[in-house]
Amino acid sequence: MSRIPSSFDLHSHSTASDGRLTPKELLALAAEQGVKTLALTDHDTIAGLAAAESAAQQHGLQLIRGVELSVSWERRTLHVVGLNIDPDNAELQEGLEYLQTQRTARAQAIAEKLTKLGIEDAWQQVSSAAGDAQVTRTHFARLLVASGIASDLKQAFKRYLGSGKPAYVRADWASLRQAINWIHAAGGLAILAHPMRYPMTARWRERCIAAFKEAGGDGLEVCSGACAAHEVSEAAKLAQRYELLGSIGSDFHGPEQRWLQLGRLAPLPSHLTPVWSRLAA
Repeated sequence: MSRIPSSFDLHSHSTASDGRLTPKELLALAAEQGVKTLALTDHDTIAGLAAAESAAQQHGLQLIRGVELSVSWERRTLHVVGLNIDPDNAELQEGLEYLQTQRTARAQAIAEKLTKLGIEDAWQQVSSAAGDAQVTRTHFARLLVASGIASDLKQAFKRYLGSGKPAYVRADWASLRQAINWIHAAGGLAILAHPMRYPMTARWRERCIAAFKEAGGDGLEVCSGACAAHEVSEAAKLAQRYELLGSIGSDFHGPEQRWLQLGRLAPLPSHLTPVWSRLAA
């Protein structure tokens, strides 16, 4: 579906996790794209927020301090975005420390599998690429592309890193209730990210959103970067049915994602209560 410039983009990533741009570069691009309010929501880390806040002031943008937490639910991995969080909250920091430990263990296990598939020094290569940031599956996907084993990131996940594939490793993330409680303890709103992208049937998706609501969730990311018109419509129906706030976010990781751009999003359906009405409050 057509995506138009939006003044809000409430889901983005930097080099603090698996994004291509530093927080400073990300904010500069957001300003260039006409974004007025940007949430930096790196995977299981808040390491980029301080630099992002400084850059936001420089460009006259409103930065929403955020994070994207990894969740295990019914043997599936979900992502819950926390918006308007206090990064100094002790309960949130303790939760992030646990998730980082899980991420490191999973990354090392993935590296071992890729080494067996013929990629030499997989761990050293992704560690070098990540620098001071955490190693994520996206770093491994980029390694697969650079090695000529996959043609692009989508193929890397589809053939090697996705569930049931040769280099897949399941992690024991936080529960839905744990993740939502950490976000609420930090004063934030809990948003279920890109609900239409999870590989599940419509029946399972509804079960998932019902569980999210029951655990205390606040909103649903109705419009994400690459969603189709029918996906926006279905997500909007689910948000309304479960009385969830509506959010929008590109899930931008870098310019290599040619199919989406920062701040280029489908508009939030007008009958939903936008999450930014609560952020302003």
